[in-house]
Amino acid sequence: MDVKFWGVRGSLGSPLSPEQVQAKINAVVQLVHAKDLESPDARQKFLSTLPPYIYGTIGGNTPCVQITSSSKDVLIFDAGTGIRGLGLETRLAPSSRYSLFLSHLHWDHIQGFPFFGPLYDPNVAIDIYSPVEDIAEIFARQMRSPFYPVDFGTVKDRIKFNVLSPGKEYEVCGVKVSCCKMNHPGDSYAYSVEENGKTLVYATDIELSDFEADDNVNKIFGDADVAILDSQYTPQDAQSKSKWGHSSFCQALDFAVKMNVKKLFLFHYDPSYDDKKINSIFHSAKMYLKSISTKDVEMELAVEGKSFSL
Repeated sequence: MDVKFWGVRGSLGSPLSPEQVQAKINAVVQLVHAKDLESPDARQKFLSTLPPYIYGTIGGNTPCVQITSSSKDVLIFDAGTGIRGLGLETRLAPSSRYSLFLSHLHWDHIQGFPFFGPLYDPNVAIDIYSPVEDIAEIFARQMRSPFYPVDFGTVKDRIKFNVLSPGKEYEVCGVKVSCCKMNHPGDSYAYSVEENGKTLVYATDIELSDFEADDNVNKIFGDADVAILDSQYTPQDAQSKSKWGHSSFCQALDFAVKMNVKKLFLFHYDPSYDDKKINSIFHSAKMYLKSISTKDVEMELAVEGKSFSL
């Protein structure tokens, strides 16, 4: 399976501010020398040496992760603002069918859906999956007047809602999918996706403090090849925002090590954290990981536009 991040921020979209752009430019100016501008190759070499938080950005869109199966079917996890960019690449679904899985229905995880271009293509069908029983009614509300100019009724005939049972395994587009309930206000669900003996877990909006994993949670996370896991806060912010439904990067790492996850992507960053702060969190997380585990656990930041194969 191929995986791509289209939105990695939590709670609220957070585009770069003018001040943040200016800070990046100022940092480049301070680092560049005349020899770095002598030729295209020299310029490219200089750019390649810049820290990622200066040369690039984590991204400002709210959660959306795409998984493309070996049969080229597209599975989407959450419909935050990142789903708009996914929809612009219409070639991603040659079957003209998308399968959308929702972790929960808080606004930052569904707010991009009305801006998903294929939604308005009469040749496209969309299957929406969630363990929430009244998913169709709840999901449609944000497209009603006065919240949105196009009523949900104009597109609902091409959308099929599927209510999932946690702990049960489903086959969707040849891929095995199962889910489990996590700790979040109003509930949130983590998903396991398995294909060709490889397993990826998508698990956002989880408060791991005092969280007791049951058999279903252990089954979903245990020995996963990759986990995309809520890591919204620093430890200090997680402590001051107890019961808000999110985890610190330390808690995410503790949980991943406990579950024997092979590779962890930190995900769902707080909207107030800029690229430089998230980069510093990543370095702190690497040091913390060394202090708690001797296992060969990989860790990366989820970055908008980043892709990988599993």
